[in-house]
Amino acid sequence: MKSRCFLGIIVFVAVLMTTLLSGPSYAITNGHPDGDTHPYVCWVVTWDGVSEYVYLGSGSLIAGKVVLTAGHMTGDPSIAFVWVSFEPTASWPPWGAGKDWYVVESWDTHPDYEILVDPQLKNWISHDVGILTLKKKVRMDQYCELPEEGLVDTLEMGAPVDQVGYGVQVMFHVPGAGPPDWNWIEFGTRYYAPAQLIDSDHAFGDEFIKLSANAAQEKGGTAFGDSGGPNLLSGTDTILAVTSWGTNYQCAGVSYAQRVDTPDVLAWINSFLD
Repeated sequence: MKSRCFLGIIVFVAVLMTTLLSGPSYAITNGHPDGDTHPYVCWVVTWDGVSEYVYLGSGSLIAGKVVLTAGHMTGDPSIAFVWVSFEPTASWPPWGAGKDWYVVESWDTHPDYEILVDPQLKNWISHDVGILTLKKKVRMDQYCELPEEGLVDTLEMGAPVDQVGYGVQVMFHVPGAGPPDWNWIEFGTRYYAPAQLIDSDHAFGDEFIKLSANAAQEKGGTAFGDSGGPNLLSGTDTILAVTSWGTNYQCAGVSYAQRVDTPDVLAWINSFLD
């Protein structure tokens, strides 16, 4: 379990407010600033209302008041406040920041969401999907589109996928620091990158798609803070899956995204659109 990483991130506010350190680029890996290419993708900030830290992730607006994200971004019972921003680079902090931020009125997690139920890789997490309901409607020319049921199963290995999210951009090492030795800073800008579907017939392909994360091969990947962000059928606004987790703390190798085209997940999401 120690080798796996959620691609949501817990970050101390004090770190965010300090001068950012320099280091290698590591947002959507091998990615580019998104600008207005995917305006329906948002930065998600959740807070328990008490401690110093916030939880950061990403999401996709699928209707005027409905944002799709990861279940581990909504399933923590300590969450007291949630905000989202659709700005390409969002202001900070979210509270009292005015037009850049929308207040989330309620948040829901798939009823079958589970985590750490089995030490084996195949069954350690399930139904990692959440919904945010905004207090105020956001009007856009284009929303993120849900897929047809079973769409992923029709795709060939190597099918192109566009990954989008607000994850960290800088990874740095603190000499002498305790674990984790690597720390992450500088996020809140929307990035995108091309990726490839590695295989849909793996041990848990019925729930997760496995994606390339090898920048050396001109492929993109995801990093901390990209949790809940969309993995889109390349060149479209159709979402295949939401970013969920990776296999190591450096977010290298491959990443996994929770499919949203399965019957139970798709039906649950659609229940918020009725």
